[in-house]
Amino acid sequence: MGKRSRLRKKEHQNNSKPGGRDNRDNGWGAGYADIIKENKLFEAYYQELGLVPEGEFDQFMAAMREPLPATIRITGYKSHAKEILHCLKNKYFKEIQEVEIDGQKIEAPQPLSWYPDELAWHTNMSRKILRKSPLLEKFHQFLVSETESGNISRQEAVSMIPPLLMKIEPHHKILDMCAAPGSKTAQLIEMLHSDMDVPFPEGFVIANDVDNKRCYLLVHQAKRLNSPCIMVVNHDASCIPRLQIDTEDGQKGTLFYDRILCDIRIAVRGVEQLAVGGRMVYSTCSLNPIEDEAVIATLLEKSEGALELADASVDLPGLKWMPGITKWKLMTKEGQWYKDWSEVPVNRHTQIRPTMFPPTDTEKLANMKLERCMRILPHHQNTGGFFVAVLVKKAPMPWNRRFPKLRKEQSSSSLPQPEDSPRERGVGRKSVCMYSDSVLCSRPPPNKKMKRHGFKEDPFVFLTEDDPVFPPIESFYDLSPDFPKINVLTRTHEGKKRHLYMVSKELRNVMLNNSERMKVINTGVKVWSRNSDGEEFGCAFRLAQEGIYTLFPYIRSRMITVSVEDIKILLTQENPYLSKLEEDAHQQAKKMGMGSIVLKYRPDKSNPDGPQCPIELCGWRGKTSIRAFVPRNERFHYLRMLGVEVFRDKQGQGPREEEKEVKEEVKEGETENGNKDVSPKQELRGENRGDEHLKGDEREGGGENLTST
Repeated sequence: MGKRSRLRKKEHQNNSKPGGRDNRDNGWGAGYADIIKENKLFEAYYQELGLVPEGEFDQFMAAMREPLPATIRITGYKSHAKEILHCLKNKYFKEIQEVEIDGQKIEAPQPLSWYPDELAWHTNMSRKILRKSPLLEKFHQFLVSETESGNISRQEAVSMIPPLLMKIEPHHKILDMCAAPGSKTAQLIEMLHSDMDVPFPEGFVIANDVDNKRCYLLVHQAKRLNSPCIMVVNHDASCIPRLQIDTEDGQKGTLFYDRILCDIRIAVRGVEQLAVGGRMVYSTCSLNPIEDEAVIATLLEKSEGALELADASVDLPGLKWMPGITKWKLMTKEGQWYKDWSEVPVNRHTQIRPTMFPPTDTEKLANMKLERCMRILPHHQNTGGFFVAVLVKKAPMPWNRRFPKLRKEQSSSSLPQPEDSPRERGVGRKSVCMYSDSVLCSRPPPNKKMKRHGFKEDPFVFLTEDDPVFPPIESFYDLSPDFPKINVLTRTHEGKKRHLYMVSKELRNVMLNNSERMKVINTGVKVWSRNSDGEEFGCAFRLAQEGIYTLFPYIRSRMITVSVEDIKILLTQENPYLSKLEEDAHQQAKKMGMGSIVLKYRPDKSNPDGPQCPIELCGWRGKTSIRAFVPRNERFHYLRMLGVEVFRDKQGQGPREEEKEVKEEVKEGETENGNKDVSPKQELRGENRGDEHLKGDEREGGGENLTST
């Protein structure tokens, strides 16, 4: 037992004795003092600034002390988004409205009024409440499962705002400069794929984070979306390298981004890499004008007209926000106020700088139009505090015009670190820092030699069009002539290729020209995996479910059209006989040789109760049986779309007794762990044999039923 555990045990024993601290007979948590969410300097600062409308300050502070509501966002670009929304609204939310906990009806989740198409919802239900009702626990399991499948994301409401204001189009090249943990990055990817009929949008997202470990959180978020247009890199954003690309005329050129997402420390580096005509969204989780308007004003002044604030007032109808301010003053942590730079004593000049105050030139200040900045107050719509500004680049930055190739000067600090400034302490959920370490450079930062820290990544190796791996794949799947073979890559220079991945043409351009400039953590979507026994069927590579939406437009054979009932059979039984399929699918399967297949469902307009979106699943046609190769949580997702309830007990080991009435229930569908495939039987036995379980005779399970009826 550790020291802390011993101390807690001793404290508990003391509290249980007469005369000790309050004992715990009154319930969980009794005996612990409540956290006092109070900071007099914080309150005095924001009251004096007048950021909160008159008569609302008490509401403002009360909201700050309350926990944030849980907020979910339905993945908007997937064709299944409407189906998930329909399921939420017409099943779970309706059921929740009938639930009573301790004599009180539960308030159902509500849509965020300003988020398009009702794809974002919030609720005040706590985890404690979720455990008190089987119906609520079903709802929680649904959210967890769909989140793991990438169909739902948990994300604070205000963090959804910046991507919406960027006005993403499929051809945009996007840089997310401080991307981890990745919720906003996921939004950007969704927007690129707004047209699911286009497997390779022209645009891409480069998501960067300085922390190597947080990059892997970012990868986890991004990989759920199965996009070939995302690349995760690991750099200090303040000196993220300029990237080179091949231009259409065959020359080398600098990559400029159409859209950039950034915060405080990296704003100047961001606008440098922004294309003329592009938009950069600057946002902070702070309400403090020192981190907000002061930074924007400095950027605008340094830009000499190259930047302007965009008017985003009509972009998000329903969002309540306060316009940016043009007057503010500073307060130290001791509570001393300064109205302008002239009042600051010399001994504080290293902590407080002139650019922290509003511009003194009234005409210049008016031309900045700082009122176009947007400040979201917590009590207006029960969100976190937030600030956002949209900048449009009208011309190259002045220092780039004067010193186009000058890259070695030392960067100078326009806004030195206010180390002696007051910060918020213990106010509560909507954290608002008093001052930040705001730094803006008046010249481009110097180039730094890239340091590689963290895990050593496997190489990214693009295949050539004449690579011997392609002919059997092209023949087996009858790939269309326009299949972009040069976009296929693997992660090894030597030996057999275990997996094949694909990236978009534009990302390939970036990677080939910048292998020595950037540290790539992850990119590409897996489209094929090697099957050790597949060669006897004509192809050594089977289709991977995560890449099916990328590959499907190019595949012209190995497809079986299936019905709703066929999908239910395939997702709830391990190896059903071909004869268990309905007649149409059965006849198609009988004519097809053994090996990897695509199971294709198309909506039946005559059956409005069925899924109204297309579905493509990877599968395997055996000697006498057929199976779906779909990860467990995706199985659950598709079954829910078909009206089949799927829930497990808390340990995930089987159905709960109170759920016996459920029509069909999956135990453990086929999963993909790391680089190997695990069948349900192997998973239950704790085995992991790779692809050996695909071998002819071993695959024939006689239609073993995995459902609970």
